[in-house]
Amino acid sequence: MKFETTALADVLLITPKVFGDERGFFMETWSERVFAEAGLDIHFVQDNHSKSGRGILRGLHYQTEHTQGKLVRVLSGSVFDVAVDMRRESPTFGQWIGVELSAENKQMLWIPPGFAHGFYVTSAEAEFFYKCTDFYHPQSEVSVRWDDPELNIQWPLIPDAAPQLSAKDEQGLSFAAAPLF
Repeated sequence: MKFETTALADVLLITPKVFGDERGFFMETWSERVFAEAGLDIHFVQDNHSKSGRGILRGLHYQTEHTQGKLVRVLSGSVFDVAVDMRRESPTFGQWIGVELSAENKQMLWIPPGFAHGFYVTSAEAEFFYKCTDFYHPQSEVSVRWDDPELNIQWPLIPDAAPQLSAKDEQGLSFAAAPLF
């Protein structure tokens, strides 16, 4: 696997080795040993899988307790995936990155605890898969507004169409009001 640093401290773009032929392909997406050799001592406890249609935006989410690191990837379709640094003492505090993750490029993003995370579906539909380092804890979940002007995330939205949000995300907090790490 290839581990690339991003503009955000500790967020990594990971490209697996893909072995393909006329029958299809094979790739390893998680190996505790390979990740440890890359300096990532990670223990996953939960896997999540979602399916969403074009124009759906999920996030920006994080938990203040039972904080989750997430290894995210797309099984079908494509998304614009975003991580926001919520760690007050970080040199990249309040900054964001966005990357295209797709079934075609097969890339993954490692988002450590302390980051808000969200994605916007850019294909007709997308299946999104992620491994988590802690269990879902709805009592401590926070949603930050996807369109917060202070963050100024440049989502690749469908022209003249607002993204489809959950009720929870419609009530998201501003970045300034969100709890920090």
